[in-house]
Amino acid sequence: MTTIENLPRWSVSDVHESFTSRSFVSALELVGSDVGRLESLYDELSIRALPQGTTAVVDQDMGTRLDRAIKEFNAVVAQTEILEAYVYATVATNTRDETAQALLSEIEVIGSRITPLLARLADFVCDYDTELLATVSTEAREHLGPLLRLAERSEHQMEESEEGLYAELATTGSSAWGRLQGDITSQLTADVHLPSGTKRMPMPAIRGLATDSDATVRKAAYDAEMIAWPTVATACAAAMNAIKGEANTVNRRRRWDAPLDASLYGNSVSRATFDAMQSAITASLPDFRAWMRTKSRLLGHTEALPWWDLMAPLPVAGGSITWDESVALVRNAFSSFSPNLASLVDRAINESWLDVAPREGKVGGAFCMPFVEDRSLVLLNWSGSVESAQTTAHELGHAYHNTQLAGRTPLQKRLPMALAETASIFCETLVVEAGLSKLQGADRLALLDVDLQGANQVVVDIHSRFLFETEVFARRQRRTLGVNELNEIMLQSQLEAYGDGLDQSTAHPHMWVLKSHYYGSHFYNWPYTYGLLFGLGLFAKYHADPDRFRAGYDDLLSRAGMATAEELGAAFGIDVADESFWTASLDVLRTRMTEYSKLAETL
Repeated sequence: MTTIENLPRWSVSDVHESFTSRSFVSALELVGSDVGRLESLYDELSIRALPQGTTAVVDQDMGTRLDRAIKEFNAVVAQTEILEAYVYATVATNTRDETAQALLSEIEVIGSRITPLLARLADFVCDYDTELLATVSTEAREHLGPLLRLAERSEHQMEESEEGLYAELATTGSSAWGRLQGDITSQLTADVHLPSGTKRMPMPAIRGLATDSDATVRKAAYDAEMIAWPTVATACAAAMNAIKGEANTVNRRRRWDAPLDASLYGNSVSRATFDAMQSAITASLPDFRAWMRTKSRLLGHTEALPWWDLMAPLPVAGGSITWDESVALVRNAFSSFSPNLASLVDRAINESWLDVAPREGKVGGAFCMPFVEDRSLVLLNWSGSVESAQTTAHELGHAYHNTQLAGRTPLQKRLPMALAETASIFCETLVVEAGLSKLQGADRLALLDVDLQGANQVVVDIHSRFLFETEVFARRQRRTLGVNELNEIMLQSQLEAYGDGLDQSTAHPHMWVLKSHYYGSHFYNWPYTYGLLFGLGLFAKYHADPDRFRAGYDDLLSRAGMATAEELGAAFGIDVADESFWTASLDVLRTRMTEYSKLAETL
């Protein structure tokens, strides 16, 4: 029997034995000195905006300078990212490790010196015809897409000295506040009054009880959350105010009309595409609310669905599954697409890429982090549910994407969040479709429930997060926000998104406290919705012509950091600026909701 104690944990000891090993100490010293040399090289090559009144000349000497600047930048960033991932592997699984925390801070300070160099490269490229540069520079030719994006970014940069100062101050500003939120929420524990007795548990494990088959356990976990989160809310509110206030100031100085505009640029998504997606989402909300009410009836409620049952398995579900069963489920689904995708599952396990079990001090949620060459590190908080099996498929989808990016340079694989979700959602869909192809009756209903509750989170809950963050940014322009006000904004956002599908008396006012996305980025959440709906659209293309899709899929993944959302969509014959595309993807979910309701009537 698999227990929490013997679930897989990742290992990075093959890269460095420890933080005190000679190889790690040398690597840290080398990165610091390499960044210094890169700064000197950029000064030597005059990689910065041209002085006013200077004529831009594109010749072979210019090409040689640009070749060196791009090549050396990529080399230094690649080594810094590996070192940061090595240290964060410890921080993410044990935020109480002060040595790891200190080392991560040291690497972030080093990284803050690289950020202004990227800004300088953007200013440099902006002063020239980028496509003309590609005629004299091999590196510019190979990085044409990223350089065009950098030239666009230059229009929204502060002066060189200001960008440098901001990068340095951010390590003690937004970055430090984000670390604080992560530390205090990951170290939080609470008493859960279970039917078997009161148990002290870490918060990731408590949140995992949301998928428990026992309604009293789910309610007990929700009650524990309602007591625990307010104990750290004051500190998190301070972090939220600092991070969003800083963003407002910097966005204003970078001449963005609104914080969302900066997010859209960062995700390589146009406003027209975003508006088309949002319009389709708003039109779909009544359908999701009707589905929630159907689920509520199946769980024995007479009114709307209470919060603690949003992720509940149906009474007809088969209950929990083991880790080994989950692995087999994912592997078999992946094998329906390609042997390479299926083999990734075994490789991740055999090479210790995975850290699976929830425990005190481990950060919540799940993520996949690129590491060395084509290897990734995958963090999970396994709860034994079918939903957590889908999360495993999702994160391994990211890992597969990373294998396709391994041959790209850091500048080529700067993935926009919206496009980074492509492979992960596609892999999740493979698992769902594999199950639906074999199941009937109650078992089919149970799987549809897992799939739709995930879609409900990505469409409806993330819409509430978008509404919340929009309002927080607007109010933070004028003043700081207190805990009660943040709670009120969260509840209002959930009301607008969930409507009468959710029992609003049970809405979760503290979701802003626990979601790290608010503290590490801005408008981080909507790209998940983009990824889900774009992934469903891709899956439709796969079904229509599997062989042709497979032939182009890996190339699409490898170019995700080199093209815009619109360009990647066009590669598969998809117009993402057309609302009908997003409506068609949502229609896939509507069809599943309709089938869900019909199956529910037979029980």
